[in-house]
Amino acid sequence: MNKEILSIEIGPGMGPRLDKALAAAVPEEAALSRSRLAKLIAEGSVSREGVAVTDQKTKVAEGEVYQIALEPPKEVETVAQDIPLEVLWEDDDLIVVNKPAGMVTHPAPGTPEGTLVNALLHHFGGNLSGIGGDARPGIVHRIDKDTSGLLVVAKSDRAHHGLAAQFEAHTVHRHYRALCHGVPQASDPRLRGLNGVSFEQGGVLKIVTQLARHKTDRQKQAVVAHGGRHAVTRARTIEDFNGTAALIDCWLETGRTHQIRVHMAYAGHGLIGDQTYGGKRKISEKAVGAAAAEAVRAFPRQALHAATLGFVHPVTGEELSFEAPLPDDMTDLIDALRAASMPPAGGTAP
Repeated sequence: MNKEILSIEIGPGMGPRLDKALAAAVPEEAALSRSRLAKLIAEGSVSREGVAVTDQKTKVAEGEVYQIALEPPKEVETVAQDIPLEVLWEDDDLIVVNKPAGMVTHPAPGTPEGTLVNALLHHFGGNLSGIGGDARPGIVHRIDKDTSGLLVVAKSDRAHHGLAAQFEAHTVHRHYRALCHGVPQASDPRLRGLNGVSFEQGGVLKIVTQLARHKTDRQKQAVVAHGGRHAVTRARTIEDFNGTAALIDCWLETGRTHQIRVHMAYAGHGLIGDQTYGGKRKISEKAVGAAAAEAVRAFPRQALHAATLGFVHPVTGEELSFEAPLPDDMTDLIDALRAASMPPAGGTAP
């Protein structure tokens, strides 16, 4: 297929380097990021008067005209699969979906199919703008395979850049619902003495640590004293189940891998069902009764759901906000815990 040729004239004050000048001069609708431009220059796709310019530090002058040769978006190898999706919003630039637990966000060597991206490629049916030169969905954030809930995915380069910038600036509003062991309380002296843990007004638990890969298990993240990446999580108790478990609202100031799961485990309140970070903690049958204790033991995944998502539409500027109700498995578990926490008529809770 023929390449699209984009002619760019260097305007006043846009120099002196080629890469910076092009970044300032390309029209917004072209949606060419600085990194994409650097790649195009290195590939010889940028020329002046028919001669390729491959050094991004090349000096430029006002009035010079450069041509950028753009390949049409190429199809990626990921196969499109007819997998049902719950779509909350869709337009030409982005889509918001409610991902079920058990679905991986993006294909990887161990899971090349059955992912959200496979489902999206089928859903779009070829009606997809290029992301970084490829005809593929733009994944700007992920949630774990066994976490359910809301994800926004870019369908165009301009949306991809705008969404990525919002996530980088931590201006995207995300709240999660989770079920944890125990109940985080400001009166707990153990929590008060834990580095990075504090309580804010209204009983909000705040956890501030550095997170890095676990030293011995590379599939896990861990709280570290030095190095790593800054991570901030807040959590508020919504419902206390007889002191043995709690439904909590968690929100992120940063978005690190497994952040809520690692932070809640660090605080001693690991998520129910979390096989990676939850440890071997069990709920006593004496505290909640046999039925609720068995419901907790049998819960097959971390009890975590991305419940709300808010951001500014990267193209229209509209403020968007979405909510996804708790999935059935979590509501069933809550019902079991709630029933166990309610004292029978004329008696006390088990």
